Amino acid sequence: MANSQKIAGQDAMEEFEIGSGFNFSGAIINEEDAAGAGYTLVTIALDETGSIGGFEKQIGDMLRASVEACFKSPYANNLLIRVIRFGSQYSRQNGNGVDEIHGFKSLSEIDINSYPTLRGGGATPLYDAIFSAVGAMNTYAKQLYDLDFAVNGISFIITDGGENASQGAGVQMVKDPLARSITGEIMESHVSILVGIDTGYGGAKNDLANFQQDAGINQFIWAGEATKDKLAKLAEFVSQSISSTSQALGTGGPSQKISATI
Repeated sequence: MANSQKIAGQDAMEEFEIGSGFNFSGAIINEEDAAGAGYTLVTIALDETGSIGGFEKQIGDMLRASVEACFKSPYANNLLIRVIRFGSQYSRQNGNGVDEIHGFKSLSEIDINSYPTLRGGGATPLYDAIFSAVGAMNTYAKQLYDLDFAVNGISFIITDGGENASQGAGVQMVKDPLARSITGEIMESHVSILVGIDTGYGGAKNDLANFQQDAGINQFIWAGEATKDKLAKLAEFVSQSISSTSQALGTGGPSQKISATI
């Protein structure tokens, strides 16, 4: 934990360290802030590498639609959402290939229209992205657990290609936090979903399916071509999966798996 800051009208945010040069931010939650049974943590990690060139708007629209749908959920007050993007272009400033668009914060503090325009560039630091996504979730969940909140989580890593550029993390640094996230000791449950989109590389589906198995990610979804219609269906899958995870909060068990019809 490094420092906290309060911006007028916004959640007070605290900076956290995961290790190996990775950091993240999260809203400061006090015991009196408990929203019902506790909190569902959500991370959406977006590929911003060169191969998404020409599809940036569609992917950005998918992100906004996914988060916007969460506002309609009966569990909206229990969500704390973090959004990151990844590409080797960020390793020059961060020492790893991850850029945090915003840390874990409540929906009421998120303006989907302020999300930056994606600009594809660089190679794919997939290990860095997953280590940031899951490592941050484990760390933040422990913070909430220590305040006696029930916590569960779901992570989406959305990419069109396999690992080729991580600077700070390797396969074991991904497998270990993924394994810790599902022990039930801190989070009641955590679901990790690797989502593949087709931007033209024919081997991406097989590469990502193998990566999912090697890394220990729970689920692999192939969304197909990065068209407007396909990405709209992906946004629906993301929002439904988040809602299902929130519905399971407090039961001590995993959420109901949502079938992907993309």
